[in-house]
Amino acid sequence: MPDPATTPPPIRCLLVDDDREIRALLVDYLLPFGMAVETVSDGTTLRQRLPQGGVDVLLLDLMLPDESGLTLCQWIRQTLPALPVIMLTAQGDALSRVLGLELGADDYLPKPFEPRELVARIKAVLRRGRAGTASAAASTVLHFQGWRFDRVQRQLGAPDGVMVSLSAAEYRLMCALVDHPGQALSRERLLEITRAPGVEASERSIDLAVSRLRGKLGDSEGVLIRTLRGAGYLFNAEVRS
Repeated sequence: MPDPATTPPPIRCLLVDDDREIRALLVDYLLPFGMAVETVSDGTTLRQRLPQGGVDVLLLDLMLPDESGLTLCQWIRQTLPALPVIMLTAQGDALSRVLGLELGADDYLPKPFEPRELVARIKAVLRRGRAGTASAAASTVLHFQGWRFDRVQRQLGAPDGVMVSLSAAEYRLMCALVDHPGQALSRERLLEITRAPGVEASERSIDLAVSRLRGKLGDSEGVLIRTLRGAGYLFNAEVRS
C-alpha cells in the first residue's frame, strides 16, 4: 500500500465536453494514471468554474452547444495565461488545428483518439510547463528598449504602457528571441524552438511570424529584429531581467 506521505497529489483535469459518454469514459480511464477529472458540459459552466482555481490542465472540446472552444481558448489565454490547454475535437482539419494553437492551445488531439494517447499528451504539456517555469524562474519579466515582456503572463508592454496582444506563434517567437539576444538564429533553428505540437510548419511560417511581431514592436525597418542574409535573424537588443 503506497505511503500517503510520498504519493504525489493527483493531476487535476477539467474536461469540457457535451458528450456524456466521453465524460464518463475519461473520468474512469484517467483515474488509475493519477488524474482526477472534473467535468462540465458547456462554455457557460466553464466560465463559472475556472475562476475558482484548482485546475492543472484543461481538456477543451472545440464543438460545444453554447460557445465555440476557440472563443473559450482565447478567453482563457487572457484570464489564465499559464493554464495548459489541450483541445479535443472531431474537426481534425489543418485550419481548425492551426486556429486552436494560434489562439493559445498547448496541444490538439482529434477525435476519435486513444485514451492512452491523451495521458501522454497531458504529461507532455505539464512537463513543458514545468521546464518553462524552471528556466524562467529568475527572469519571468524581461525588459528591452523600453519594452516589458512577461513570459508567464504572456504579456508584452510597450514603452508607453500599452499592452500589446500576442498570438501563440508570436509569443513563442518572442520567447526564443529574448532567450538568445545578439545571437544569429537560422530559420531552421527558430522553427525547431517555436514549432507547436501537431502543426506542420515551414521556414516561411517563421518569416511571417517575424513580420507580424515586427509590426507589433514598431520595428518596420528591421532594426530590433535584424535579418541576416543567408543566416536567419538576430534580436538586436540588450535584455534585462
